[in-house]
Amino acid sequence: FFLHGVIFECQFVNGTQQVRYVHRQIYNRQQYAHFDSDVGKYVADTPLGELQAEYWNNNTALLEQRMHAVDRYCRHNYEIVESFTVQRRVEPKVRVSALQSGSLPET
Repeated sequence: FFLHGVIFECQFVNGTQQVRYVHRQIYNRQQYAHFDSDVGKYVADTPLGELQAEYWNNNTALLEQRMHAVDRYCRHNYEIVESFTVQRRVEPKVRVSALQSGSLPET
């Protein structure tokens, strides 16, 4: 039994002016390689990821696809969800109440 996972992550600074796309490869709960749009290639995070990152980095079509994900995936989805996530302003509600500590004798 093994687990392989992929995480697609979009990081935004100042709206969509600066967008970073990270594509993480995970095997048995350990990230072994990731693509970072700021770097423009796959980076190995473990010895297991070294051969895989080298293989993916030699595939120019794959690298172009990952770089285009900044617009196709990140910016596109930001525009869809912005109105009900980023622009949503709700006044926070806080309630504070005093409780007797369980380690102190009752007063």
